[in-house]
Amino acid sequence: MQTTSAIGPSAALAGFAERVSFDEIPTEVLERARIHILDGLGLAVASTVFPYAKPTLTAVQELSGGAGCTVIGQAFRAAPRDAAMANGVLIHGLDYDDTHLEAIVHPTAAVLPAVLAVAEDRGLSGREALAAFCIGMEVCIRLGAAVKGGFHHTGFHATGVLAHFSSAIAAGRLMGANARQHVDAFGIAASTASGVQVFLEEGAWTKRLHPGWAAAGGITAATLARHGFVGPTRALEGRFGLFDTHLHEHAKVVDPSFLTEGLGDRWMMADTALKPYPVCHFIHGAADAALALQAEIAGAEIASVDILLPQDTLKIVAEPIEHKRNARNEYEAKFSAPFVVASTLLRGRFGLSDLTEEAIADPAVQALARRCSCHADPKSLFPEYFSGGVKVTLADGRVLSQHVPVNSGAGDKKMTLDETTEKFLQNTALAIPEAQAMRIRQAVIDLEHLELADLSAVLRGGAA
Repeated sequence: MQTTSAIGPSAALAGFAERVSFDEIPTEVLERARIHILDGLGLAVASTVFPYAKPTLTAVQELSGGAGCTVIGQAFRAAPRDAAMANGVLIHGLDYDDTHLEAIVHPTAAVLPAVLAVAEDRGLSGREALAAFCIGMEVCIRLGAAVKGGFHHTGFHATGVLAHFSSAIAAGRLMGANARQHVDAFGIAASTASGVQVFLEEGAWTKRLHPGWAAAGGITAATLARHGFVGPTRALEGRFGLFDTHLHEHAKVVDPSFLTEGLGDRWMMADTALKPYPVCHFIHGAADAALALQAEIAGAEIASVDILLPQDTLKIVAEPIEHKRNARNEYEAKFSAPFVVASTLLRGRFGLSDLTEEAIADPAVQALARRCSCHADPKSLFPEYFSGGVKVTLADGRVLSQHVPVNSGAGDKKMTLDETTEKFLQNTALAIPEAQAMRIRQAVIDLEHLELADLSAVLRGGAA
């Protein structure tokens, strides 16, 4: 199924989306797909008890009129695009969802909301939904890998941008689109794709909206294309196309081979990492290192901490340093390497409970965060892995250090179904009984043999 680089990227991805059958998707890819769907749904359930959920869900009810598709964890329903928007916010809201490290995107949040809404709306099978999910994941990841982190350098949230395209492809696949219609949908998506990173300045909620808005945009693009609306055929690489307008000088490093070669033979989505910590994935290697040092420190007074991070991630999680040393809310804390490392060193863990208002305001954590400095990691394996290191200087003069080349949840440390189930149950316990959570889990595991409506029913609280 190898394609040639002579084919343009939009046409290559469109052809891939049209022709790949469920039976051609490798078993191990489908296994990983179910794991990632389970993780995403668990996060969505947990999100329903956090402050951003109520305004989102109330607005969706007002916008939609309360009929149509499932909103995770809710009794009311919404029109497909509105349900997809709400579910995108819920899946990505905790920033605890998966990341493809090389692509620097959250692919499940970029695909699953559109798949759930369109497959339910059209009465499709679990097999059809799984195939569309895998195809959308692959498209999102290959686009992210091709741009080599360029969106982050120019102030865009890569997931917010690329989810428009992956949602359009997944939705179009479920609608039975042909390759030309996929190309048109890509062209339409290029005019809606955005997601600026200004939320980093003050911990605003807009990052949570990006994949949900993209799901609504992708469904819109796919529907317009299916009805004959004409989009540009070179939405990515054309003059004033996505690469030109969104990447600026970074467009020169785009590697289009990711978009044309090996489609259907090599599935990059199988390398996607799940998060063991509910913080920006860029910090995970350093968090691993801090956790490894915590027992050795054994409560001794810490004079200072040096944190090693991948060079290209410093502007997101370490700059401006005085701002990062003084996180004051959940979102600032999630994107602060000083806060995450300080909290982990002191508490020997980092979970959702460490992002409450009380935990963030803890004077001991705040004081230690102000004694943290961040530096580029000369041994980093980024972007393949989010390596990290920590050097702790104790008040008694001892220096302790730890470096983690491969962050937990990635590579040969990839989370298994059992490990993902443990995380899933910890998250869902915030909102629903374990028996209901296990019904969701079983529906995901059996999805290939169910209708999508069966999964939707347990997500609303019913039994499959």
